[in-house]
Amino acid sequence: MPSRLERGVRLAALVATLSAPPLAALAAQPASAASAPAPDPAEIPRAIEAVKTDPNLATERTIKALRWRDSSPSKPWRAPGWLSWISGLLAWVGESARVLVWVGAAGLAGLLVVYLTRVARTRLADPADGAFVVPTHVRDLDIRPETLPDDVGAAARQLWDRGEQRAALALLYRGMLSRLAHVHGVPIRESSTEGDCLALAAARLPDRAEYLSRLVRVWQRFGYGREPIDTTTVHALCDEFASALRPVSAGAAPAPEAA
Repeated sequence: MPSRLERGVRLAALVATLSAPPLAALAAQPASAASAPAPDPAEIPRAIEAVKTDPNLATERTIKALRWRDSSPSKPWRAPGWLSWISGLLAWVGESARVLVWVGAAGLAGLLVVYLTRVARTRLADPADGAFVVPTHVRDLDIRPETLPDDVGAAARQLWDRGEQRAALALLYRGMLSRLAHVHGVPIRESSTEGDCLALAAARLPDRAEYLSRLVRVWQRFGYGREPIDTTTVHALCDEFASALRPVSAGAAPAPEAA
């Protein structure tokens, strides 16, 4: 198949042939026209080069097109380092949730065992056990005799009359615990509650149980329930303190042991 260049040369020759005057016209032309010089051989290559430079006859064509500047593909998004760390931590917590639950359950079980052991020791303590050591504190209350006045009832009444109601009732309750432990040998423990103290005292001092119960109820109503207490009730507790918690006389009959 002829190339585009060859087709262009042939087309140029055809155009030249068609545009040439007829033979009759050439015959009629003067002799000077017939004797016109033939094309110079050097002009033929120039004509071919001119044909090659024609954009309509070229083998390749350059086309310019517009393109948006930001049409290039964007870079993939990458998460910051701190976000990857948090996601990894959440994944670890999710995988370790079962282990954490078992560890927490084991810790709670251990605390429950310790609590039950202390309660059992408090409630099942033998009053005749010679190894009992009187504590210095019951909960957060200091029950050492040297920290208490000689006449607890009178001192508590003075505090109440001065408006120091909580201090007065706290002194009565501390004095009761101190007398029960140091004077009467009731095995009160550091963790003993009000109910524990009453139960332990009932075995040693059954005839003092009514006064002890009244004092503990007043202390609980005011200390925990914030209930107003009548002054007459407090004065009676103060006045009866010494006689209710006095030491048992040597000639008195021993109190019956609890079953």
